[in-house]
Amino acid sequence: MEIAQAKIVIEAALLTAGQPLSVADLRRLFEQSLTGAEVEGILRELQADWQGRGVRLVPLASGWRFQSAPELAEFLGRLQADKAPRYSRAVLETLAIVAYRQPVTRGDIEDIRGVTVSTSVVKALEDRGWIEVIGQKDVVGRPALFATTRQFLDDLGLRSLDDLPLLPDAASPAQAVAVLGQQSIAFDPAEAEPAGSVPSADSAELPPPVRSSGLPEAASAADTPLPDSEPRDAS
Repeated sequence: MEIAQAKIVIEAALLTAGQPLSVADLRRLFEQSLTGAEVEGILRELQADWQGRGVRLVPLASGWRFQSAPELAEFLGRLQADKAPRYSRAVLETLAIVAYRQPVTRGDIEDIRGVTVSTSVVKALEDRGWIEVIGQKDVVGRPALFATTRQFLDDLGLRSLDDLPLLPDAASPAQAVAVLGQQSIAFDPAEAEPAGSVPSADSAELPPPVRSSGLPEAASAADTPLPDSEPRDAS
């Protein structure tokens, strides 16, 4: 098949697919008659063809996908009858810690936030498909190790963890939430915390990851991390 015709087929497949398509998926369209390099070349051409339009071709962790330009979200959202789920600061701070410090245990997250991580917070992230258990830490009790998933990367429009925005020096979980918020995760700042919650005495710092990224850093935030349940027992 000529490359020009293959380009049309690949474009149609991507526009009609319900999920990202990998190079391997696209090669199956041609019974492997095209090499991976040829498919990659076609994808780059299509990406350039759609640049500057309302819909763009982007590479994600699971493959390639057409998606609307981020700056159009305000307008396109008016057509959606169902609002996107909004997450509390407790949920997003937990997600931010997992994203930037993975793999982490529940105890690691509690040490950083200064409060107990409620089961509902972990379950919310697991149900959304953003975190998963990838093993157990080799210490007494063998606590579960949490890490982010491909779904997390796809939903944030990222190809790998190296594409996560850099954090400011000595960033707190609240600042990490601000950074992830740039990736269009709906956040409800007005959501009340459970009764009896007490903020941590200290603003826990979240050390920045060592990674290269061309994405902008978030501005410093003055927020003190909020708890998702009762304070940890000092004992």
